[in-house]
Amino acid sequence: MLLGPIPRETRDLLGEGPVWVPERNRLFWVDILAPALNWLDLASGEVGRRPFHERIGWIIPRAGRSDFVIGLKSGFHLFDLDSGDITSIGDPEPDRPDNRLNDAKVDHAGRIWAGTKDDTDAAATGALYRLDPDLGWSRHDDHYQVTNGPTFSPCGTTLYHTDSGARTIHAFDLAPDGTLENKRLFLLFEDAWGYPDGMTTDAEGCLWVAHWGAARISRFDPAGQLMRQVTLPATNVTSMTFAGPDLSRMFVTSSADGLAHEPHAGALFEVDPGVCGLPPRAFAG
Repeated sequence: MLLGPIPRETRDLLGEGPVWVPERNRLFWVDILAPALNWLDLASGEVGRRPFHERIGWIIPRAGRSDFVIGLKSGFHLFDLDSGDITSIGDPEPDRPDNRLNDAKVDHAGRIWAGTKDDTDAAATGALYRLDPDLGWSRHDDHYQVTNGPTFSPCGTTLYHTDSGARTIHAFDLAPDGTLENKRLFLLFEDAWGYPDGMTTDAEGCLWVAHWGAARISRFDPAGQLMRQVTLPATNVTSMTFAGPDLSRMFVTSSADGLAHEPHAGALFEVDPGVCGLPPRAFAG
C-alpha cells in the first residue's frame, strides 16, 4: 500500500540507490543527474541535499567508520559527509571513458558489488565489479546495456543482477571467496512490465523490483513468481530499500527526467511492504 510521497521541495531528476544507515537514523539516496546526495532523518523528518561536481551512482557506509564509499563517474571514492572531503580509490574502467558507476550493494562478507553502464545508453559496455575490503577491485561479468540491482539471497549464496536494457534479471552462485558461478536467467520482464531497475530482498527471501516505465514495484518469490505489486504515481520507478528500527518501512525512489507533467515524478515515496527487510550491511574496508 502506498503511504504517500515524502514532503520535500526538490524532485529528483534521477533518484536512485536508497540505503538505510541505522547509526545515523538516516535514509540516504542519490540524484544521479543533478548530481546530488539526499538524506531523510527518520526521527525528525528533516530532508537534506548536497550537490556533487560529477554524477554519483550510489553511497555505502563503511563499517566502524563515519565516512562512506561512493560511486562517481570517475570511479570509486571515499567520502566524508561532515567535511566534504573526497578521496579517490580508483577508476575500474579507464579504457571505457563513456561509462559510469550505476548501482551497488554490499554482500555478507562486506564486499561491494557495483555495476557500470554507458552514460549515453548507446552501447552494451557495462560490467559488474567487486570492490574488496583491501580497496582492490575485479571484474566478474560484462556486456550489460544497463546494470542495476544488485541484491542477495538471505543466506548470501545467491547474487541477483539486472540488465535493465535487456529486461533481464540474472542469478549467480556466490562463493565465500567472492567467486561468481552458474549465471542463469532468474526473470525476464514482460513488455508491459517496463524495465527492471533497482532491487532489494526481504526477510522471507523474496525480491522486490522497481519497474522503470511501468509505475510500480513488485515482489517475486525465489522461484521468480509474482507475489505482489504496488502502483505508484510516477512512471519511472527506480529503486527501494527497507528502513527503520525493525526494517518494516520501505522507501522508493523515482525519476522526474522528461516527466515534468507528472506532479509526483522524482519523489521519494513510502509504502507499506507488509514484510520486514534484511539488516543493512556496510563495506568492510
